[in-house]
Amino acid sequence: MASQPATPLMRLMTGSARLAATTWPVAGRVFRERLALDDNRALWVSKTPDYRPRPALQGRITADLAIIGGGFTGTSTAYHVSRRFPERRIVLLEAATLANGASGRNGGMMLNWVNGCDAVTPEVAARIYQLTRAGIDDLCALIERHALPVDYRRDGTVTIYTDPARAEAAHAEVEQHNALGIPTRFLDAAALRRRLDVAHGCGAVFDPGTGQINGAQLVRSLAPVLEAQGVEIFEGTPVLRVQEGARIHLTTPHGEVDADAIVLATNGYTGALGYFRDALFPLHSHIFATAALSPEEQHALGWRGLAGFADDFDRISYASMTSDGHLVFGGGSNHAYSYLFNNRTAYPGGAAAASRHQRAMELTLRRYFPHSHNLSIAHRWVGTLGITFDRRPLIGVRGERRNVYYAVGYCGHGVTLANLAGEILCDLYAGEDSRWRDLPFIQSGYHRIPPEPFRWIGYQLFTRLTGRSPRV
Repeated sequence: MASQPATPLMRLMTGSARLAATTWPVAGRVFRERLALDDNRALWVSKTPDYRPRPALQGRITADLAIIGGGFTGTSTAYHVSRRFPERRIVLLEAATLANGASGRNGGMMLNWVNGCDAVTPEVAARIYQLTRAGIDDLCALIERHALPVDYRRDGTVTIYTDPARAEAAHAEVEQHNALGIPTRFLDAAALRRRLDVAHGCGAVFDPGTGQINGAQLVRSLAPVLEAQGVEIFEGTPVLRVQEGARIHLTTPHGEVDADAIVLATNGYTGALGYFRDALFPLHSHIFATAALSPEEQHALGWRGLAGFADDFDRISYASMTSDGHLVFGGGSNHAYSYLFNNRTAYPGGAAAASRHQRAMELTLRRYFPHSHNLSIAHRWVGTLGITFDRRPLIGVRGERRNVYYAVGYCGHGVTLANLAGEILCDLYAGEDSRWRDLPFIQSGYHRIPPEPFRWIGYQLFTRLTGRSPRV
């Protein structure tokens, strides 16, 4: 075995482009689209009922570092940089509210591996696994260190194989991984049923230490910690224009920022600022969650002690169970994902307008759990992912003055990686990046995605003619 496998769980979670600053009308449209998503309440956001957004930026300020985006990447970067450089002025600008993007509208899965890094040596594969596992360790340690009120579980996830040949191949791969020190385990059909009694499953790969987390609780409860470390947070503050130079000038609706450096922590929304338009496109992921199930109801359904699962189909199904019993489900068909013409970053009408997508997904859930038709769906939402052509994230620094830092394109795998990105960006900012430098997703080039209308036409042809969804 010479490379890390592109497992469905890896695919789930999902050169440099010349800056072209957005005009005010375009940026304003993007801002209104993002605010419209506030009516699209995810389960995770519903668990933060007392959250009150910070005021918007008013007037002109200066900063050593300005972070654009208030999700996993932005708050993690702010946390690490403010701890290492407490004397520097760090500001965080969020267009809507903290965790308004994918960080608060995801499937909740904390997973190992990094998408798009298949063709690597066994040694690099082992390093990537250990890196992401340490990232989950650090994330859980941060929650405990600051006593953050965040719901999470870490009792492992499985990738289900629905074909005997694929299951046997996965078994062999696990043995190769074990030889590299990667602690995954193969479960035969009987062992799988004892953990997850699904209608399909010839075997599964169990990854211990992975789990599920409420991202909205994490990001929003971290805000007071950041402020105690000196970070200034402004919500309702979209960046409308970026002007690079020795000092970078940011324009917002009611204020301006002059910063020595900036961080692009905007993932699927990055193109609105004029960056990576030929590298990223926003993909809308449809997800739903049931009302809370009692332990007895979970057992009767067939769920018996795992944080989550995914399957081995091209149109990946995935599900997780929260610590208080909500079953979260996504994927399973092309209905589970949408790409809107011209990189639109908000799904029109939110989850309420996606009823046909949600109905198709409920049918997929029933194929795994026949008794799920009795479950009450309590939450439906749409989250915007940032997708690259080869599913590899982009992390690094760019610009003529080397003062534009970025971490984007997690391809739905951002719960772990976006939080880890804060530590990576902190080291890049400090000029101490030697431990990351040779990783295949740090300061790497990318495959260009065709412009519109070819981008939209290509997506539609691929999904409709092949019946396959992009592997996120």
